Amino acid sequence: MARFMEEQGIPFSRKLPLGFTFSFPCQQEGLTRDFSAKLIRWTKGFKASGCEGVDVCKMLKDACNRRSESYTIPLVQDIEIDVVALLNDTVGTLMACAFKENTCQASPIGVDVEDSFFISDSDDVSQWKSIILFQMIMNTEWGAFGDDGALRFIHTKYDREVDKSSVNPGKQIFEKMISGMYLGELARVALKEMAQQGLLFGGQTGLLEERGRFSTRFMSDIGSDQDLYSDLAGDEEKKTFQNTEKILGELGFNKITRADCANVAYVCNIITTRAAHLLAAGIATLINRVERPLVTVGIDGSVYRFHPVFPQLLDDKIAELIDENLRYKLMLSEDGSGIGAAVVAAVANRIQSDRTDQKEEEPQQENQNEND
Repeated sequence: MARFMEEQGIPFSRKLPLGFTFSFPCQQEGLTRDFSAKLIRWTKGFKASGCEGVDVCKMLKDACNRRSESYTIPLVQDIEIDVVALLNDTVGTLMACAFKENTCQASPIGVDVEDSFFISDSDDVSQWKSIILFQMIMNTEWGAFGDDGALRFIHTKYDREVDKSSVNPGKQIFEKMISGMYLGELARVALKEMAQQGLLFGGQTGLLEERGRFSTRFMSDIGSDQDLYSDLAGDEEKKTFQNTEKILGELGFNKITRADCANVAYVCNIITTRAAHLLAAGIATLINRVERPLVTVGIDGSVYRFHPVFPQLLDDKIAELIDENLRYKLMLSEDGSGIGAAVVAAVANRIQSDRTDQKEEEPQQENQNEND
């Protein structure tokens, strides 16, 4: 941040108004300038001791204050920050898209960080109805959907194995079924079992034995092979498996048959399709809930951006699930969380400045009235 200020010519003589994107569940007790947001728990595979239950804004400020000459990177002048907005990354995506398109009413950040927000009328927020004039953003935290067992009916043994080996077993169940962080691991677990049963690679498991070795990126590359999704049951001789063969070679498999490639592609297809359909179910629910004639849904995430068919799978299923009188469109928001945080910070800082100016003008106006 200090280098950014130096490069942009921002004076160090004043505090830097900051929009802070923090992509983890927090307990936020106020919306004043002195933010307090305590980390509830780590998600998305992150884990660090001494942070849960601690104010994340204070930790950031303390980190800025700890800058010293002993730091390994050459320092520029010290900075002071003023956290004027704390956002989840999904709120950031929503605000970034709403800045470009005012019909944006919902934002599941996609398939890297599983959470969602939508804009609700004040009448739907009974607890705060008396103080909310128009609308507010609702955080669903749907990554935790299923933690109570509600998704047990579609939770497979592969899901359970991935969950068990995660840093937060039993938590963020829905996230682990649709997030790009976990899709590759789901595929690895399924493919390893098939190999162990002699259904793949002549019974050899290769590097599939190692957790995390089958990247979600592999699924996007495999999905790029010709006709993989359009006609898996068709003429095998017309299909090419160039990407699939290359990936399997990297995993230690030297003797690969076309049947192996087709089966691996099929497994990846099934997992990708399920993730797209589950995400679509959540998005469709939000669209139906918002009840606007046209809803723009802001999405970010590497799977949505790079997988060749995931966007189409998602789009088709949403169209199938929403009410027939509603329309929607999906908007890709690259680096949406950062841009959205900047937008919110700019607005919050402008509002605060206007209030300060108004307070300064009030005594002058009173004096003028007395003189008159």
